[in-house]
Amino acid sequence: MAEVNTGGGGHGKHEKKRAKKSSTRIDMTPMVDLAFLLLTFFVLTSTFAKPKTMEINYPADKPIDQKDQLVNNALTFIMTKDDGIYYYYGAFITEGAPNPLGKPNTILTKTDFSSGGLHKILLEKNKPTMDAIDALKGKLIKKEIADTTYKRLANREKGDPKALTVLIKADDQAVYKNIIDIIDELNICNIGKYAVVDMGAKENELLKATSK
Repeated sequence: MAEVNTGGGGHGKHEKKRAKKSSTRIDMTPMVDLAFLLLTFFVLTSTFAKPKTMEINYPADKPIDQKDQLVNNALTFIMTKDDGIYYYYGAFITEGAPNPLGKPNTILTKTDFSSGGLHKILLEKNKPTMDAIDALKGKLIKKEIADTTYKRLANREKGDPKALTVLIKADDQAVYKNIIDIIDELNICNIGKYAVVDMGAKENELLKATSK
């Protein structure tokens, strides 16, 4: 609020009139109150930065009396030195390993992090799930389903028993960054079932023989 005090000037009949002098005093209290109200409003309505974490699934410990089972619908990646990636699809078959279907022994294939390598492999192996999620996304764009419904149905497609499962393994020469990079790629390709597991002794022997 502003206050103006006036004073001075002649009052007599023959006195010369003088210009009125005024002094102004501005009350800053309402402005300070408004500033604090705005500050409080922005603090209460702002969204603070949340820490970003990456979810990594680890398998549960296997019971002592449980036998190893063949993994059929799984894509296994083995990380090694110099950003090297080897992979195989299905169960690991080698001499002396369970092989009820008489499949040939596993052969490791090398790939890399390029768009024509790891990304292409994941898209091809996960195509049914990708197509299903793309169909749901089309319904979401047309506003045929709500956003919450889309997320629920997309998660169900990723967790379907027939959906692709990815196993990530690494030898003692792999770097942690490559593990993070491959998990990022899995999320981009809508892979919902993946886990970081230990590499077996037979797999390590085959890796050394292949990478020579």
